[in-house]
Amino acid sequence: MRLYHSPTSPYVRKVMVLLKETGQEGDVDLVPAAGTPVDPGSMPVAHNPLGKIPALERGDGPTLYDSRVICRYLDDRGGKGLYPAAPRLWDTLTLEATADGILDAAILMVYEGRLRPETHRFEAWVEGQWAKVGRALDALESRWMSHLQGPLDMGQIAIACALGYLDFRHGARDWRKGHDALAAWHEGFAARDSLCSTVPPA
Repeated sequence: MRLYHSPTSPYVRKVMVLLKETGQEGDVDLVPAAGTPVDPGSMPVAHNPLGKIPALERGDGPTLYDSRVICRYLDDRGGKGLYPAAPRLWDTLTLEATADGILDAAILMVYEGRLRPETHRFEAWVEGQWAKVGRALDALESRWMSHLQGPLDMGQIAIACALGYLDFRHGARDWRKGHDALAAWHEGFAARDSLCSTVPPA
């Protein structure tokens, strides 16, 4: 298999952590890819028409894309149960969706600063994206700690990658403030080998 990859992509990081946790890292060749919404660069548009990573090229079927699809496929292939049986499955999937929503908003904030001309930047829109992140963090703190502290699953991995991305790109906003339980959980969870070895380069 070939995984179109960037070490700074938090969506790719989710896949890499899962590969390490399920012992499948050696089954995948990494193919560097980079681009933006206005310039696809080396993104694998022939394999993913949306021009996004990760994308997983397989020998026995079409290329898979969207990190949630790829993670579900690789967990099924590895048989490790990071997507548990229902009813816990629904909570796991909701946590993964929450993590991806945090990432979507955080990445749009980055693009606003990097890609939009300074005279056209819309600060209220940026703050609206951060408000989504803040609401998600509040929900994690008040509603989801028991799940995060439970058996390892993909919801936990996804949340850890999302929080790591907030540190990477939005550290000055200090997501930990007012989220003491979540911050303590993340400190412990981020010490896992799979997380330590996939920290994006500075």
